[in-house]
Amino acid sequence: MSFWRSLVGKLWITIICLVGCVLIFLGLFLLPYIDTNFAAAESSDIKRLFTYTCIVGFLLTTFFALFLFTKITQPMQQLIQAADAIRKGRYDMRVSVVSSDEIGALATTFNHMAAEMESTIRSLNAEKNHLSSVLRSMTDAVLTFNRDGEIILTNPPGQQTVASWRGVKWEDSGHEEGRFGVPKPLQPLFEQVMQSGEDAGAKVHVKQGVWSVQMAPLYTDDMIRGAVAVLRDVTEEERLEKVRADFVANVSHEIRTPLSMMQGYSEALLDGMAGSPEETEELIQVIHDESLRMGRLVKDLLDLTRMEAGHVDIDRSTVQVDELVERVHRKFAVRSKERGLALECRITGAPLLLPAADEDRLEQVLTNLLDNAFRHTPGGKHIYMHAGRTADEQGASIIIRIRDEGVGIPSEDLPYIFERFYKADKARVRGEESGTGLGLAIVRNIVEAHHGTITAESVIGQGSEFTITLPVK
Repeated sequence: MSFWRSLVGKLWITIICLVGCVLIFLGLFLLPYIDTNFAAAESSDIKRLFTYTCIVGFLLTTFFALFLFTKITQPMQQLIQAADAIRKGRYDMRVSVVSSDEIGALATTFNHMAAEMESTIRSLNAEKNHLSSVLRSMTDAVLTFNRDGEIILTNPPGQQTVASWRGVKWEDSGHEEGRFGVPKPLQPLFEQVMQSGEDAGAKVHVKQGVWSVQMAPLYTDDMIRGAVAVLRDVTEEERLEKVRADFVANVSHEIRTPLSMMQGYSEALLDGMAGSPEETEELIQVIHDESLRMGRLVKDLLDLTRMEAGHVDIDRSTVQVDELVERVHRKFAVRSKERGLALECRITGAPLLLPAADEDRLEQVLTNLLDNAFRHTPGGKHIYMHAGRTADEQGASIIIRIRDEGVGIPSEDLPYIFERFYKADKARVRGEESGTGLGLAIVRNIVEAHHGTITAESVIGQGSEFTITLPVK
């Protein structure tokens, strides 16, 4: 119905415009012939009539020209302005043209298109914000590369990872001005993914860390347009796995030795290889000593396991640290003379009181540290003990230092000496008194149970120094 109504309206407009044009034609082209065919009086009236006809035709065509301008040109201008506004990002722009002709249909279609576009853009923005939130909340590093190997998208952990690999801060890296390329450790994996078009994974070693990398290609239709990589720092997992493997190997080694000796000597007794009571007693004594050694190992393992599980039996009371240090010094003085070592003790700021500490546990700490110092220090050298007080913004603390002039510990081994069964160099430990490798691990757990810290410094050939800091609370 609207189609026929629009068609009839256009026909009326066309007819009226044609009538106006005909009238103007008659007035302009027939007027010169009037003088020659009519009388003077009639000629004047006819001229006036044709003049009026021309004026009416002109007014009709002008009116309908303005009408057409209003009906066509102005709506088209509105459509052009609305399209330009949408081009600039104003997706809420609409056209207020109400008519039943093609212009009205175009305006309605344009408004529907703008509404659909606005809805689509909102959905895309919501998806983008959702993806951005997911990326920001991930603890793993995510890096997205284009075909040229440039980083085009990353999350905060990814930014920190790339910047740390390059030894700079992300803010100071100039990333706003130029893009980063594929980090060197990831280049082989990136090339493999781009060539094969399949997912790939690997573990890469960067500086002192280990990273597990999973990389997958990004497709547009059937063309690879880049790759996305997910990086996870597995340094701690690798370290724990190594510690676990070392623990199993060390426990097996430490238990195998006394078991082998006990088995060998017991078989000798059973075979009657002992020719005299003295030899029999000697074999029995070796078996007894090895059983005690294995018992100490099992006890240390049980104690360490309980400590690391948080079940440390601490009998807290007031401890006078200066008296404890002097007592331990007297206990090791005889042993130092036997070995030809000079054991010196110095206490400053006495009395040194800890209001809530376990005296027996602290004595175990000092005993283990001095045992290590004696085993690693050759005769003629010195071992120093010092206890004193210090204070900082966090409060007062008691400091205990044990320093030797032994063979020292390599710098690469220092971070691991407090691990269970870790021995920096078994060749430097005297065979007759080799330890179990659990002493320093037990020391660390006891000190931490007292809310303190223990650190170690060492220089090869010059000795080692252990510093215990116990807060006074």
